Amino acid sequence: MADSFDATNLDDVIHGKLRLAVMAYLSATSEATFGEIKTRTNASDGNLSVHLRKLEEAGYIAIEKSFVDRKPQTRASLTESGRTAWLHYLDQLRSLIQP
Repeated sequence: MADSFDATNLDDVIHGKLRLAVMAYLSATSEATFGEIKTRTNASDGNLSVHLRKLEEAGYIAIEKSFVDRKPQTRASLTESGRTAWLHYLDQLRSLIQP
């Protein structure tokens, strides 16, 4: 019920605008490259790097670095705990909008 909604319970790691966009995008894909995430979120390289690191440190995403055709490539995917946190975040928002 909306009367019991407490905004202080929202996950601050997810709730940041860019991190929210990253989590939403990754929840719909199995994994994505840094370039794909950057394009979808319209983020700068530096800003995206900082926010990916924060999500990784929280254990919400896994980062894999490799080389493709001799070029470095960074791929990100949701971890199991990241998917759980994402679904919990969505449930909290639903509790606000559903009577």
